[in-house]
Amino acid sequence: MARAARATGVTATEAGHRILTAEHRITTLDSGVRVVSERVPGVRSVALGLWIGTGSAAERDSEAGISHLLEHMLFRGSERFGSEEIDQIFDAMGAEINAGTDKEATSLYTRVLDRHLERAFDVMSDMLWQPRFGELEAEREVVLEEIAMYEDDPQDRVFDLLGRAIFDSHPLGRPVIGTAAVVGAVTREQLQAFHRERYLPGAIVIAAAGSIDHDALVAMTEAAAAARDRTGADAAAGRGVVAEAPAFVPRVRFLEKDTEQYHLCVGGPGIARDDERRFALRVLEGVLGGTSSSRLFQEVRERRGLAYSVFTFCNLYAHAGEVGLYLGTRPENLGDAVEVVAGELQRCLQDPASEEELTRSRENLKGRLVLGLESTGARMSRLGASVLGELPVLSVNEMLERIDAVSIEDVRELAGELFSPARMSVACVGPAEEGFRAAIGPLAAPGESQPAEAVPAAGVSAGRARGPGAGGAGR
Repeated sequence: MARAARATGVTATEAGHRILTAEHRITTLDSGVRVVSERVPGVRSVALGLWIGTGSAAERDSEAGISHLLEHMLFRGSERFGSEEIDQIFDAMGAEINAGTDKEATSLYTRVLDRHLERAFDVMSDMLWQPRFGELEAEREVVLEEIAMYEDDPQDRVFDLLGRAIFDSHPLGRPVIGTAAVVGAVTREQLQAFHRERYLPGAIVIAAAGSIDHDALVAMTEAAAAARDRTGADAAAGRGVVAEAPAFVPRVRFLEKDTEQYHLCVGGPGIARDDERRFALRVLEGVLGGTSSSRLFQEVRERRGLAYSVFTFCNLYAHAGEVGLYLGTRPENLGDAVEVVAGELQRCLQDPASEEELTRSRENLKGRLVLGLESTGARMSRLGASVLGELPVLSVNEMLERIDAVSIEDVRELAGELFSPARMSVACVGPAEEGFRAAIGPLAAPGESQPAEAVPAAGVSAGRARGPGAGGAGR
């Protein structure tokens, strides 16, 4: 593909350049690319992320998995750098480069010494804007192996099964990793077309945190944007491609698999990412199942020994969300575990938190937030995700204030709306459907049920909150 001859429409304007807080700065180029940074005193590294506002939720059924495969293909060489050369460059800088795809975003990221930032940005921006799409057959095989790996993992499969139960045929219910049928058949021309349609200026955010000069980062972005093919594209193009919220109906899904445990998820519709109640939801999670002192952890694991792993989770999207809980338990314990879970959900509706529980959960959330932001990578991710998702970049103090403001009434209202068993779907991967059906009576609300043989093959869903250390579909 021919390079653009001139850098039309990439100069930062005064109107697009402003200080968000004393910590953050953001510049919007005329092309629509947004640059956001945070200088962190006392560090010599920079966490750099290139964020693209497209993911599996923006795919058609016939494209299921193209976003993830395209993310992989970014590493297979760019116009100026070969595949092995990219690895050698980052190895020589003592850095790692990686990427991830979730339902509404794709990211390419690294952390380097500040003196290597310009070199890292040069390579990564070329990967982003000028991928070579070489070595497709080799990378296709890598992704097919990844799909097979996740299909072998019942703990991963059950989260995708729950997504299908909650969202049904809506794109949010599709696994990020896609299907072997699509990945196995996609052509180089289809990947190129998908890249042209989705990797547009208005859908791209450059985020950095650490030993960073914002103006220098803007200059690097301008230079890289000037060299890309689609100079002068509509600055707003690429935004708003995520599907609207679906209609929700409680469903039951089961996948029969030869496993030692039943892997069970119970969940339902949640709230959108811009909902101001997101802070109250995190606090409620801490009480119900998000910490080691939470009700579910104490009742299911500590007091009764019915599970090794049990926790709550939530995912917030542009127009919708999901909440849920997971547990893994042996067949002989499934019935007892379900009874405890059902009882704790009912208790959550009637008595969502005591003052002591509320205080402990708020303090836990604040502590995890502040400790997490000691990482430049976490700071970069927060900047990139917030700007890409059109969310305000709140200061640490502003976030702490919002957490402190969460009241008993706030969590009571959310519990009634989100954790009523009548609104929740049930998904399970396990050795026998008969045992599952016999055990879920206390949980299963009237709704649509689908047997194991009708459940489609699926892979991991990136961006899914699965407890500490959760990751996404990445390189």
